[in-house]
Amino acid sequence: MLRFAPSPTGDMDIENLRVAIFNYMVAKQKDVNFIVRIEDMDKERNITGKDTEIMEILEKFALPHDSVSHQSDNLHIHQTLAIRLLEEKKAFVCTCTPEQLDADREKAKNNKVIYRYSGRCSYVGAEELKKLKEDKIPFVVRIKTPDAPIVNHDLIKGDIETVANEVDSFVILKTDGTPSYNFACACDDMISGISLIIRSEDHLSNTPKQTHIKTLLGYDQETDYAHLPIMLDTEGKKMDMLDEASSVKWLFEQGFIPDAIANYLILLGNNTPTEIFTMPEALEWFDLSKLSKSPVKFDIDKLRFINREHLKRIDDKLLSTLFGFADEQIGKLAKLYLEEEASTINELESKIKSIFAPKNFEGEWSAQMHTMEDIIQNAPMIDDFNEFKAHIMKESGLQGKDFFHPLRLILTGAEHGPELSQIYPLIKPYLLEVAS
Repeated sequence: MLRFAPSPTGDMDIENLRVAIFNYMVAKQKDVNFIVRIEDMDKERNITGKDTEIMEILEKFALPHDSVSHQSDNLHIHQTLAIRLLEEKKAFVCTCTPEQLDADREKAKNNKVIYRYSGRCSYVGAEELKKLKEDKIPFVVRIKTPDAPIVNHDLIKGDIETVANEVDSFVILKTDGTPSYNFACACDDMISGISLIIRSEDHLSNTPKQTHIKTLLGYDQETDYAHLPIMLDTEGKKMDMLDEASSVKWLFEQGFIPDAIANYLILLGNNTPTEIFTMPEALEWFDLSKLSKSPVKFDIDKLRFINREHLKRIDDKLLSTLFGFADEQIGKLAKLYLEEEASTINELESKIKSIFAPKNFEGEWSAQMHTMEDIIQNAPMIDDFNEFKAHIMKESGLQGKDFFHPLRLILTGAEHGPELSQIYPLIKPYLLEVAS
């Protein structure tokens, strides 16, 4: 069983999408369930509707799931398991005030050592709960520090050993009775029987804590991990996943398509048999253990190239529907621009719109364009571009740049682009609409 566990606290970013894709692909390869768990315990940061948006994005990338749940649905189970650890003296009640904890952190900082919980309350057990609640004294529940190092098996990084004091006595139940991130995550993975967890390298420090929780709860099923190396920007710095340019929604808005985005994210840090592929094709050779251990660099120009190649693969008629047509000729027209300068749906749309939009008959070439418009509107249907060109030239008396430049403007609305001899056969049925 594998899972994707996003938080509905913002737009889905490309790093998170990569995690979702890899979890889905490995689940398919292993023929096990792939589930989605919306981690919505951070009520203050949750954004209404983001959980639905996440699911819609997964659907666009053809990542079907076997089940979907919200972490908050398991709140009672989280609380019950935390109290069980208290009763078994594997956890303790902590009444340390924020001021005391801040003082401890400041002391550690001054001594230039890593802050660890002081153990001040480690003797307080479950028997104190009733009195604390009656006296309305705020408290949290902390787990006891492990007695031995914790070893996690990582399919990418190899075995990772964490010494006991690095895990520390961290909080598992907060003052409002809700679980901490690590406790809720560990409990839910245990309940679902997750056997492999693929996630970002950012979670490396959480892994031994979650393993410790499951061990104290008596969970003995082995869990493997795969921590994906971090993603860098073009300057070699860790990408800011709060930047809109890192969000999947922004990529869609710019005109990138799901097949291309998935292709690019699978390609990153991977040695693939071919550069351009679909996810079903990648399932035949994808091997999680062969991913690079080094950070990967997000290159928008590389994504543009891959997007262009995938747009070329789309059926001509289907491509035309993106621009309001159902005509394979318009699809072929769009692909002419893929060979020249366009890489996204947005860029193609601007080229197609320019051809079919009313032309600007003002400016330097106004007279020539008006002359050509009259001739085209009254011309017979001419199949061959050279014959069309010769007819306009003969009727107008225009030559050289006085002919070719305004002809391009009246047929395409742009000063540059593919050869008119390639464009003409594709727009010929629409000529009266185009040249006006």
